Amino acid sequence: MEDAHLNLSCMLTVESKVESKDTGKATELLERGHMEYGCPHYRRRCRIRAPCCNEIFDCRHCHNEAKNNINVDQKHRHDIPRHQVKQVICSLCGTEQEVGQVCVNCGVCMGKYFCGTCKLFDDDTSKRQYHCNGCGICRIGGRENFFHCYKCGCCYSIMLKNSHPCVEGAMHHDCPVCFEFLFESTNDVTVMLCGHTIHKDCLKEMREHYQYACPLCSKSVCDMSKVWEKYDMEIAATPMPEPYKNKLVWILCNDCGKSSQVQYHVVAQKCLNCKSYNTRQTRG
Repeated sequence: MEDAHLNLSCMLTVESKVESKDTGKATELLERGHMEYGCPHYRRRCRIRAPCCNEIFDCRHCHNEAKNNINVDQKHRHDIPRHQVKQVICSLCGTEQEVGQVCVNCGVCMGKYFCGTCKLFDDDTSKRQYHCNGCGICRIGGRENFFHCYKCGCCYSIMLKNSHPCVEGAMHHDCPVCFEFLFESTNDVTVMLCGHTIHKDCLKEMREHYQYACPLCSKSVCDMSKVWEKYDMEIAATPMPEPYKNKLVWILCNDCGKSSQVQYHVVAQKCLNCKSYNTRQTRG
């Protein structure tokens, strides 16, 4: 009886070792070529066949850059319909196949992150990709760090959940500086105080050129109170000539939207409601 028990134990140990060996081989097979293939946009082990023009590209960005190039006839320029991609080509064995995470021929994993909806493959999981059902596309940065605002129609940092001003379809337009479509942009996007969105780098460039008003609605993009204090001092130190001392004008404040009648000054006119100098003269 003891011999039978020992034999069974040995058999289970051998089977366990064989299974472990097989698992190791399977993992090794899946990991072949990890981070060795891809393009400037993604590390991945497959290429895609574009359903729109039937050509092969490394990724959708490679397609869009090639097909929207200035040298391409304007009538033939187009973006790839990413959700309609049906065929991919394994980078290791060259087999063309239906979209799937593992190659049907050589068994390699074509992307550690895989989204069957967006047809997205990426070996670089440090981006912390996730699919947002509200946006209908994949985002990066970790699902736990973002929330989807259904009025704005996009994902924002969780830090803005209870503080951002909602603007319907805020991300579904072009950047007001560089005119790239923000919703699908690969560059960082930020929300201004007015609720409009813009590339972070574009906003930084605006500030470097002393432009502090939203290009869409003209509201101040940051706290300007210190600047307004300097305006106060400059106006106090610059008295107007006698003919203009009692001149009154009507102004509209870009920040609070209120109209008011104020004393004219060549430097700027101050809003009586919010004390902002971000105003425009509407009547003399």
